[in-house]
Amino acid sequence: MYYADYFLMVYMGLFLVICVLVGVAFLTLMERKVLGYIQIRKGPNKVGLMGIPQPFSDAIKLFTKEQMYPLMSNYNLYYFSPVFNLFLSLILWMCMPFFCGFFEFSFGILFFLCCSSLGVYTIMMAGWSSNSNYSMMGGLRSVAQTISYEVSLALTLLSFLIVASSLSIIDFKDYQSLIWLVISFFPLCLVWFVSSLAETNRTPFDFAEGESELVSGFNVEYSGGGFALIFLAEYSSILFMSMLCCMLFMGGNYNSILFFVILGFFGFLWIWVRGTLPRFRYDKLMYLAWKSYLPISLNYLMFYLGVKIFFFSWMI
Repeated sequence: MYYADYFLMVYMGLFLVICVLVGVAFLTLMERKVLGYIQIRKGPNKVGLMGIPQPFSDAIKLFTKEQMYPLMSNYNLYYFSPVFNLFLSLILWMCMPFFCGFFEFSFGILFFLCCSSLGVYTIMMAGWSSNSNYSMMGGLRSVAQTISYEVSLALTLLSFLIVASSLSIIDFKDYQSLIWLVISFFPLCLVWFVSSLAETNRTPFDFAEGESELVSGFNVEYSGGGFALIFLAEYSSILFMSMLCCMLFMGGNYNSILFFVILGFFGFLWIWVRGTLPRFRYDKLMYLAWKSYLPISLNYLMFYLGVKIFFFSWMI
């Protein structure tokens, strides 16, 4: 019996990874199409019907290119950093609820916080092991940015956890059966969304790979397969954060088709922000994290804690 369970878990894990990677492929296609229309031009439209096979041709091109190895790099760390980066972004999906049960467990939020905080080490190692000044600068920027915004992200998440009184992601679905948390938590939802943008290193917070000033930042020495793995990890994280937004404060009812419509809309928001907003100045990025979002998150945390204690004592 146990062997059948283990086989089902491995099978579902492989199926999940394939589905996430296919989702990432079409997310990149959607991004290029949407950015094209934002800039009043056509996106990919030459390969196949309306450019639909374009992501797969890009993947074939990247993985068949010759891999470059900088002469003075720390070879082992340089080679494995993108692999671990993708591995961490894929293992995050294990805490998501599925119809078959799978790995969904009571401490899913804790698992998410632990794994997401490890992602910055792979970027730091990729930047340092390349032995390039540009890569090192990109890595240091990413460390400072991720640590800063993880604080506001965790404090914002604490407010949701205090109200729901659970560390399980699936409990948010039951808690929002009558009213979505986006209505009662609207300011915190905005803080969460902006902090998620910073966590995934997306515009206007893409300082780790600021193309205009750092020549692509920490991944400047990567080409071919290594670059493709870093690229896949970033877009997998975007999809995961979009899904987490839907689970936390947009109903979380993954039995409904509306859930996946909202998930697609959140993916579109990530792209829309990239096509609309310019990059922040670095000091303003830090100012926003420590002098704006940190006080807001702490104040709302105290407020919702007080509300929870008041209603709990009133019910007793």
